[in-house]
Amino acid sequence: MPLPLENRIALVTGASRGIGRAIALELARRGAHVIALARTQGALEEIDDELRAHGQEATLVPCDLRDFEALDRLGLAIHERWKKLDIFVGNAGMLGPVSPLSHIDPKAFESVFSLNVTANWRLIRSLDSLLRASDAGRAVFITSGAGSKADMGAYLGAYAASKAALDALARTYAAETLNTSSVRVMIANPGPLRTGMRAALMPGEDPMSLRTPEEFAPKVAEMCSPQWTLTGRFYDFAADAVKGFRAPE
Repeated sequence: MPLPLENRIALVTGASRGIGRAIALELARRGAHVIALARTQGALEEIDDELRAHGQEATLVPCDLRDFEALDRLGLAIHERWKKLDIFVGNAGMLGPVSPLSHIDPKAFESVFSLNVTANWRLIRSLDSLLRASDAGRAVFITSGAGSKADMGAYLGAYAASKAALDALARTYAAETLNTSSVRVMIANPGPLRTGMRAALMPGEDPMSLRTPEEFAPKVAEMCSPQWTLTGRFYDFAADAVKGFRAPE
């Protein structure tokens, strides 16, 4: 019996650890050929070893997402090899400074936006024609409740603002592709998971009280399926529900 994502090409950013790693492995287990992008070559090779042990392969792309010209070249390379891209998961992101807005260094603020927002826009720009070339292009952007709930955003100004901007970016892309292609775009909020970013933010929290990236990954994989038809919507993992957008609380 064929696997549900067999013969589909999937790009996952931030694929070397945490949520991105779990999503990359889940997509591969469902049959997709994963293009795993991350800064660390060694961690990518660990993913490759794990996949090969199960008879699967990946394409490894060591790259800093803030190297925007490299993202342009990535789209060209995917076109030359596969002529299409079926799945794009924009997962890579950074927490940035935990500080009052007035105390944040401008370079630190810009760095958060470069990775969390601008890199995703540059990838949309680079990959749009490839996703449209697929019979069922799917894009999923990993967001955070900090972007829509003010009570979660105190002292996380750069991070919260960048995630709110990412949500708007994804919703715009969903609107632009709705009636002109088979591309469908989702925003997924994992909530607090057992990741390095969460540990850095909440060092006193018991990590065993949190759910894992491996529990979240199958939900993202479902949104990457050709059978998924919703677009421009927000998936909340904690509630296991797809929601519409509303004004910040």
